[in-house]
Amino acid sequence: MAEEIKIDSKAFFKRASSILASFKDAGSPEDERLNRCDAVSVLMGGQNEEVTYSKTLSLHTWLLGYEFPSTLIVFTKESIIFVTSATKAKYLEPFVSNKEGIKVEILKRSKNDDENKAIWNDVIKKITDQGKRIGSFTKETQIGKVADEWKAALEEARAKEGLEEVDVGAAFSAIWASKDEEEQKYLKTASRMSSGIMSKYFVDEMSTTLDDDKKVSHEKLAARVEDKLEDKALWKKVRNLESADLSLADWCYTPIIQSGGVYDLRTSAQSNSNRLEGANGGGVILASMGLKYKSYCSNIGRTWLIDPHKTQQKTYTTLIELQHEIAEKFLRAGETCKSVYDQAVESLRAKNSSLVDHLTKNIGFATGLEFRDSTFVLWPKNTRKIKQDMVFNLVVGFDGLDDPAHPGKKYSLLVIDTVRVTNGAAVFLTDRVAAASESIFLKDDSDEDEKADAKSSTKKKQAHVDGLEAGGKVLRNRTRTDAMDTNSADKFAKHQKELAIQKQEDGLSRFADQDGEGSEERGKTFKKFESYKKDHMVPNKTADLRIFIDHKAQTIFLPIYGFSVPFHINTLKNVSKSDEGDYTYLRFNFIAPGQIAGKKEDVPFENPDATFVRSMSFRSSETSHFSELYHDISELKKLKTKEEAEKKELADVVEQDKIVLNKGRVQTLSDVFPRPALEGKRVPGGLEIHQNGLRFASPIRPDQKIDVLFNNVKHLFYQPCDNELIVLIHVHLKAPIMVGKKKTKDVQFYREASDVQFDETGNRKRKYRGGDEDEIELEQEERRQRHILNKEFKSFASKISDASEGRLTVDTPFRELGFNGVPHRNNVLLQPTTECLVHLTDPPFFVTTLSEIEIVHLERVSYGLKNFDMVIINSDFSQAPVHINSIDVKNLDAIKEYLDSCDICVSEGPVNLNWPQILTQIKQDPYGFFEDGGWSFLSTESDSEDNDEDASASGSDFGNEVGESDVFDDESSEDEESDFDEESDEGSGSDFDEDESEGEDWDELERKAKRADDKKRDDASSDEDRKGRKKGGGKRR
Repeated sequence: MAEEIKIDSKAFFKRASSILASFKDAGSPEDERLNRCDAVSVLMGGQNEEVTYSKTLSLHTWLLGYEFPSTLIVFTKESIIFVTSATKAKYLEPFVSNKEGIKVEILKRSKNDDENKAIWNDVIKKITDQGKRIGSFTKETQIGKVADEWKAALEEARAKEGLEEVDVGAAFSAIWASKDEEEQKYLKTASRMSSGIMSKYFVDEMSTTLDDDKKVSHEKLAARVEDKLEDKALWKKVRNLESADLSLADWCYTPIIQSGGVYDLRTSAQSNSNRLEGANGGGVILASMGLKYKSYCSNIGRTWLIDPHKTQQKTYTTLIELQHEIAEKFLRAGETCKSVYDQAVESLRAKNSSLVDHLTKNIGFATGLEFRDSTFVLWPKNTRKIKQDMVFNLVVGFDGLDDPAHPGKKYSLLVIDTVRVTNGAAVFLTDRVAAASESIFLKDDSDEDEKADAKSSTKKKQAHVDGLEAGGKVLRNRTRTDAMDTNSADKFAKHQKELAIQKQEDGLSRFADQDGEGSEERGKTFKKFESYKKDHMVPNKTADLRIFIDHKAQTIFLPIYGFSVPFHINTLKNVSKSDEGDYTYLRFNFIAPGQIAGKKEDVPFENPDATFVRSMSFRSSETSHFSELYHDISELKKLKTKEEAEKKELADVVEQDKIVLNKGRVQTLSDVFPRPALEGKRVPGGLEIHQNGLRFASPIRPDQKIDVLFNNVKHLFYQPCDNELIVLIHVHLKAPIMVGKKKTKDVQFYREASDVQFDETGNRKRKYRGGDEDEIELEQEERRQRHILNKEFKSFASKISDASEGRLTVDTPFRELGFNGVPHRNNVLLQPTTECLVHLTDPPFFVTTLSEIEIVHLERVSYGLKNFDMVIINSDFSQAPVHINSIDVKNLDAIKEYLDSCDICVSEGPVNLNWPQILTQIKQDPYGFFEDGGWSFLSTESDSEDNDEDASASGSDFGNEVGESDVFDDESSEDEESDFDEESDEGSGSDFDEDESEGEDWDELERKAKRADDKKRDDASSDEDRKGRKKGGGKRR
């Protein structure tokens, strides 16, 4: 660990200079400068786990980048003195000799108490030479032996020299108040993580808890949120975190979740053990959480109103407007903390004077290395000035409001965001609340029983009109793209442009450290094959100096100059047999550098410049013996090739941990069938939930089981049997496993929705009732059975999620957003879920994670074509692109809106592209690809088709680099080829015209013209014959 410590010298001297400059500062308020002190001493004692934030910790992190326990730092007007151990001193010694003109002195402590005492006396003398006023963080207490020694030395100096201690906490808060570019980068990352965990996990978890009426306490829900810090799958969904080292992130505090009429708006509040409430007669839920990255803190807090009263909606709207006004108008550089609060109060008084008394006592505080810097609190008693590039936690709330839905009870509202101060409007680092409607949920009291469906249909229709969609008992408010207005196309284009710019920046930052080299080439390695470890293991038959095959060692011995030389079968490319006269020839061709490898990658060699034997030929008059050798060698080569292919195929199969069985009552979903099926016939069994995973076992085949561990599950899906023949629970895995002899990343458990029913005609009921009643009863019974099945499977899926302790969430496909396409061979219904695009009904299954998509390109989008294709490019360029073909053009706009709402870049073009070739070029130099415009060549190509101003632009810079013939797919349809030819004629495809004209001389052209003339004459004569027959023939009877 010690070797990893590297202090940023540039940041050290820059920040040290600002501290020393504060000794000479006379313009700031008295308590914000150090010139009232002669020296400053900051001691960090031993490790104290109870202290999370302090000025001492902040100083060490800000100045050195690390915490140096048992270390004293003394600042005088001209120098910096470090007193530390010899081990830590070696990291500081490079600063002693510097060009910045700062005197740095290092005193090394030892295990000798007398020597240490002499060091403390020397430090005291250096301080007293400057004066008798010493600054320190007087409100902080340090522990440990070093702290005790320094305290004793100070007490002695007070008695002898009359030293006086002055608190300099406010001065250091002012020194590091403005954040430099590096600090702003850390704060942005922390804010993105806070916003991400709130929007990508907590909102769904909270709404699901209320939907399913789960009994979950605030403490338990907060613990689930806290555990998601280690969930890498979650952070992949959050934008702009590709370059962040997530191991450097941590919680600022345990998430605070409150509901049920008990609210505390202080930062020191804690989640209690009461159950999460909100769906019973309306309610208010408050949640706040903060993450820090590289010790820099962020914070976010939100309020959700469940079936709120109109006055609550109006009050919350006022709160959001007030927060926006504070950030955009009041919180600016040069303003005082007091003036910001006073302006907020006056603004609120103008909006609704009755709310002024309910406004929180402060509306925020500065943040950074300290979560809450008490020096810069936005409240009426603080007259300190706000500086440019300070970062604040803007905390605006109303406390103690009368609840109109529950007389006698109180409720509170709160909104928290992290913002950066500028000379103008403050910049939101966390995702701001755009409107109050984003946090309002409406309760649906309709019963799930189908008898109540008709009664609740009117309510559902009305809710849909209001822009809300039913999701169980809580109606989730969707994004504003659900209510597309007349300017939807402009909004789509604007958002896509923003996404494209962001994708470009992400690509540059992601591959910045590769220096123009892709990872593909570095993956090639030279393979060595060892037939025999020692000489005595060589078979005795080799002494005969004949061609000999050792099947066990997979080695061929060839006699060369009186020696039997072994060749491993992997060094052999192929063997051929030929007969010439009385002899039969065997030719052995070996793998060597410089051979044409076709589409395969070049084989790497340890020393390509060495001399290689490419082939050897042997002849023999024993035809039958050589034929037998030829057969055996060919079979051995085939067997080895098959073995290597199987090994490569199973390379990513993981060996799962052993499942920990529940000793008590096991929750089981009985009579389900697995897919892929176990060996042999299809057999039903039970799906069991155990401590760390799922187990499928069948009583018919007790020896065969399927174990799926929670830590290997990537997605968990439940699909009801509405409009389907089966109801299912589907598990998509992180790494494939073996089910029987099949490798799979998808395991599914299903049950058929309806059994075959026989209807006996001619019975007494049919005779007297007219015949329709039986069909009606059968339909009603089938609907009832389907409802029971859905309820059973959905409940079991929720139990799986609970058993995983929050690691898994149940995802359900949205059938109403589905579209038909061909992801494999058959045309199937593809349905979006919250996290994926899936087809789960029939194998082969299709699951694509939205957060892992780099870009989606729509091909064959052209006027007159009824279908188009979708190509999904993964963020991992080593993975092959996913193709979904033959999508009806009627779904084009809906698909584009859906992808846009998921923050996925979408492009379109009229032709199919050669994606393997494009990705090969990208992998060779990914940074260069993004530096040259990245995916902009796709939009350039589609724009040129629309504008017809410069058709040659369709190739783009990237297309020219790769080559037109490589970018565009040869297997395009006739319509696509005609479009492509039109482009070529205008410029970008001029190479094609040259290729076609080359190779034909004048004689060949004359022969072609003669054949064309002869064909025309033959056609003309045949037409005249047909006309003559028609005129003279008449009608036949």
